[in-house]
Amino acid sequence: MDIRNIAIIAHVDHGKTTLVDALLRQSKTKLAKEFVNQAAIMDSNDLERERGITIFSKNASILYGETRINIIDTPGHADFGGEVERVLKMADGCLLLVDAKEGPMPQTRFVLKKALAMGHKVIVVVNKIDKADARPQFALDKTFELFLELGASDEIADFPVIYAAARDGKAGLTPDLASMTDITPLFEAIMKYVPAPTGDVNAPLQMLTVSITADNFKGRLATGRIYNGSLKAGQEITHINRKGEMKKYRLTTVMTNLGLDKIETKETVYAGDILTIAGIPDVTIGETIADVMSPVALPTITIDEPTVKMTFAVNDSPFAGKEGKFSTSRQIRERLMKELETDVALRVIDGTDGDWVVSGRGELHLAILIERMRREGFEFQVSQPQVINKTENGKNLTPHEQVFVETPEAYSGAVIQKMGTRRGLLQNMYSENGVTFIEFIIPTRGLFGYRTEFLTDTKGMGIINTIFSGYDVDPGGWHDKDQGSLVAHETGASNLYGLLNVQDRGVLFIGPGVAVYEGQVVGQSARPGDMRVNVCKTKQLSNMRSKGDGSAEHFNTPRIMNLENALEYIGPEELVEVTPENIRIRKVILNEGEARRQARGMK
Repeated sequence: MDIRNIAIIAHVDHGKTTLVDALLRQSKTKLAKEFVNQAAIMDSNDLERERGITIFSKNASILYGETRINIIDTPGHADFGGEVERVLKMADGCLLLVDAKEGPMPQTRFVLKKALAMGHKVIVVVNKIDKADARPQFALDKTFELFLELGASDEIADFPVIYAAARDGKAGLTPDLASMTDITPLFEAIMKYVPAPTGDVNAPLQMLTVSITADNFKGRLATGRIYNGSLKAGQEITHINRKGEMKKYRLTTVMTNLGLDKIETKETVYAGDILTIAGIPDVTIGETIADVMSPVALPTITIDEPTVKMTFAVNDSPFAGKEGKFSTSRQIRERLMKELETDVALRVIDGTDGDWVVSGRGELHLAILIERMRREGFEFQVSQPQVINKTENGKNLTPHEQVFVETPEAYSGAVIQKMGTRRGLLQNMYSENGVTFIEFIIPTRGLFGYRTEFLTDTKGMGIINTIFSGYDVDPGGWHDKDQGSLVAHETGASNLYGLLNVQDRGVLFIGPGVAVYEGQVVGQSARPGDMRVNVCKTKQLSNMRSKGDGSAEHFNTPRIMNLENALEYIGPEELVEVTPENIRIRKVILNEGEARRQARGMK
């Protein structure tokens, strides 16, 4: 069968998943009943649906005439670059989706750079031309500039262009929505410009695994692409691991994609196709499945190093073990090690105090892992995120980010001031139609805790995007957060009377009737330094009456701290307690007296 392998790359929210929906529906691909009336078919994970972003790469296969088109949906966020880098290995070409209003954005740059490095043919799709304020020519010009910036060859920079309104399932060669009827022009562009996969079907077998999933019945499933040769169910193969060690196994199952489903096949699958196999118990990402008689390993996948780390530990708060199904060190360690099998950008090291140092590509990367574990029933606590520095030629180097800000002109001054105090260097700035576009280079550490401030400073109208730019000299001079915390000084249930007495001292994180313990952070103080408060205080009941009785004070709505807010908020002396039911912030040392003694260096 004629095959095309194509990856779809784009910035977050530029319509990538919606376009895949249109391709699936208009290719006459049979969809399972649950997908027929569902939007964003490829975003099958609950977290992806809630956040509206793609986190995990997924495969689909559609038939266009006699050709099978294997589509790989890639994450658009740089924190999930580990997914992007390996799935691009399976593709021979890319659809680069660009919003007709915004043009190419930072994460577009990140993924496109990886695709160009692999020499993939790129088809540019200018999407959302049905928007009232669409600027297709502007988006196209900016995309061409981006290709030149990334050093694309003349051949690759002379890219074909398709205009589309993915939500309506329409595409065309010109940005005229009225002349479009369906998505066929995009199918034709794929057939014309994306090369068929290369590979010798008669050569010895070589298959590279790029993702791992688990199945309760079939065991570990390895998905990848055959570069040379062929294979089928029941065939004996050689598994070559990262160390070059070889073991022989017999494949129990071979599956190919049909629509969104994986279908078992007894047929032989040839070079160029993407498939999933079972029967190799210890296979991991980036390893080679080879011929038994002449096994030759393919180059392993190299992934950029992590830049942010956190410490995961067993929950030891007074409420430990009350809300989670899995809370022991053995269960947490097993879960973290299991994650390493499917996430090549993650690192886990056993700590010195029965904890684990977990490193990833960014705060969001680690926050998504924490949220997934929480929903699975795990209970644990995590420390403040820290950057991973390295030393070269006697210099202390720290990771830096390229930051792109889009904000109304009135708020640009506040953004520049805050970024300056966080060691950000202004690179570029221009205004257009009342909107200011600013570009900075800033140490990754300087961004910790800034996103909430940014939304406040821009009244929720600003957009901030970041992308890892490399390592540079650490400017130093860092200090912890300016404001202290309001800390509960006793264990009990919060009371409205106690909260009313405390609310003028800062911003509360809890309302009445919430169980709290000594040392739990219940709010943010308006002043530097922590303050112990009694939120469990109740009004003394007596038969005395006063003139003020009966007049209710106004209770300010508390600020609800979700996981990302909590991770941004905490300082070095605080932890986030994560359970399936609650996210709590606490002090590392709960007792006030003990905390003071340790601060003085006393035991």
